Amino acid sequence: MNSPRQRRTALAVGSAFLLAALAGCSAQAAAPEAALTDGTKLTGGATSYPFTIDNCGYEQTFEKAPERVVLLNGASVSEVESMVMLGLSDAVLANAQNYGMSDSPELVEQIDALPTANLDMGSFDIPSEQLLALKPDLVISTWSGGFDADAGQATREELAGLGIESIVNPANCAMGKDDATDAERETFASATIESSFDFLNLVGNVFDVQAAAQALVDEQRQQIEAVSLAVDGADRPTGLIVFPGMSMMSANGLPAVMAGGIFDDVLERAGVTSTFANAGTDLTENITEEQLAAADVQLLVVGGFMPGEDLDAAAAKIFSAYPQWEASRTNNYVKVSDGVYVGPTNAAAIDKIARAAHPDAF
Repeated sequence: MNSPRQRRTALAVGSAFLLAALAGCSAQAAAPEAALTDGTKLTGGATSYPFTIDNCGYEQTFEKAPERVVLLNGASVSEVESMVMLGLSDAVLANAQNYGMSDSPELVEQIDALPTANLDMGSFDIPSEQLLALKPDLVISTWSGGFDADAGQATREELAGLGIESIVNPANCAMGKDDATDAERETFASATIESSFDFLNLVGNVFDVQAAAQALVDEQRQQIEAVSLAVDGADRPTGLIVFPGMSMMSANGLPAVMAGGIFDDVLERAGVTSTFANAGTDLTENITEEQLAAADVQLLVVGGFMPGEDLDAAAAKIFSAYPQWEASRTNNYVKVSDGVYVGPTNAAAIDKIARAAHPDAF
C-alpha cells in the first residue's frame, strides 16, 4: 500500500522500529568504488546472468531468474502488483501483501489468487522462522525495516548466509535503516512516479522480463500523459490527500494527511495543486487541527487501504469537521487507494483525480 508510501509502511503499522546497523556477516555492503547498477534502468534485451546489483547498499547477485519469491507485507501492495502486472505470478511462493482494494480493481482478484503459505503473521510481518522454512530464493520488501531482527524478521545478512537474495524497493531504502545514506534519504523524500517505474525496471532486469517492463512503463506513461494533456491549461484546484484509516499515525489523532514527494506528483499530473505542496515527511505525524482548519481544500482525495472501509462516510465526517473548506461546501471528493503511492497503479489514480477535478475535460 509512496508510503510506503512511501511512508506507507510506517504510517500503517505505527512502527517506530529501525534496523540495527547493518554490518559484517554474509551480506556485504557494496563498495562505493564498485559502481554497481541499482537495477532501476533496463539493461536492454535479455538479462545477462549472473546479474549483480547494489540494492540499498547490499550487493546481490542473481545467477538466474528467481523462482521461489516471498513478498513481505510492509503494509504495501506495490511490489506484489508489480510482479502480477509483469506476468510473474507463478514465481510467487508466498505473498503477504494484500489491501483487498485497488485503483486498478482487476488486481484484487489476481492478488487474492496468489499463494500465502498459510503464514501466521502475529507480529505484522512474516516471522523469521516461517520465512526461512519456506526456503525462498528471493525475498522482497517494500522497506528496509522488513529485515529488522528486533521486530522478529530475518536480516539480509542471515538470508545471504543461506544463499537467499533480497530486494528492497529502491524508493524506500531509507525507511527502517539506521545508517541510510544522504542519497537514500533524499530518494525517499523526493519520490515521484518515476520511482514507480524504477521498481518495475528492477523487477524486469532481475527476472529477465525486460520487454514486459518496458511495455508496462510505456503504457503507464502514455495514460498519464493523456490525462495531463486533457487538463492542461485548466484552472487548478487545490487538493488534499487523506487516509482516514491511518489516523493512528497522527500525534493529534487526525486523518493521515499525505503530501510531498509522490503525493504531490500524482496531484500535479492530475491538474491539481497540493494543499500542502512540498511538505516535509513529518507532516503526517505533526499536522495540527489549526493547520487543517486553515487549509485551502477544493478537492478532497480520500484514500483507503483496508477492505470494508466506508470512504463515503469518512469523507462526510471530514467535511462535517471542516465545513469552511470549499470542498465541504461542494461535497467534492474522490476515492483512491494504492495509486497515490509508489507502485504500478499511479495512472489509474491520476485519471480518477483528474476526472473529479476537471469533469468537463473528459
